[in-house]
Amino acid sequence: MQMFNDRIHAGTELSSALTSYSSAPDAVILGIPRGGTVVADVVARNLDLPLDVVVTRKIGAPGNPELAIGAVDASGHLVLDQEWASRLGVSADYIGLESAHEVAEAKRREELFRVDREPLDLADKVAIIVDDGLATGSTAQAAVQSVRCHGVTRVVLGVPVASKSSVRKLSRLVDELVCLSTPRGFQAVGQFYRDFEQTADSEVVEIMRRNDERYRGAHPAAGHGAA
Repeated sequence: MQMFNDRIHAGTELSSALTSYSSAPDAVILGIPRGGTVVADVVARNLDLPLDVVVTRKIGAPGNPELAIGAVDASGHLVLDQEWASRLGVSADYIGLESAHEVAEAKRREELFRVDREPLDLADKVAIIVDDGLATGSTAQAAVQSVRCHGVTRVVLGVPVASKSSVRKLSRLVDELVCLSTPRGFQAVGQFYRDFEQTADSEVVEIMRRNDERYRGAHPAAGHGAA
């Protein structure tokens, strides 16, 4: 069973599996906040690619918010795990209320993480979505769905670790899925990290600021546009 010391270690390992995209002029890295952005930061720096966020929010099960039964993005795109929703008897009213709340939170976080910076223009780009791991895969599925709406030519999903079921599900939805480990006995992403401390909003803001300065410094002609 592969263990990662922390998200930085995971990002270093994941970078090695994505070297074919190094310095590609049409590729961008999109981190899923918050923890996924730490992994994406390392990948973006190692591959010399621009970094942005794709903000999705998990819809937790009633009484068990850590169990994702779906996810939404800031535009309101909803991905629902019908099997879990049916198994738990989740009502349409619950899903509607939780979705509205999480869409508002996704919008707030997008503004927070980008500060006054415009999102990257994703049209005709290879979008490499990075997260720190996949449990049910609902959050990543919402991210893929969101990115597809912006005219990308190809969607790549890169994660250090994932459950076998989420890999099966997501591999049908992306053009390429890069996963370093699909261990047996998967229960939660954090069990495969020695240090899985929660990432603060302020850390994501700093990551975004630092990467913007790094990439613009190395590529003066690069800019941002509406995604």
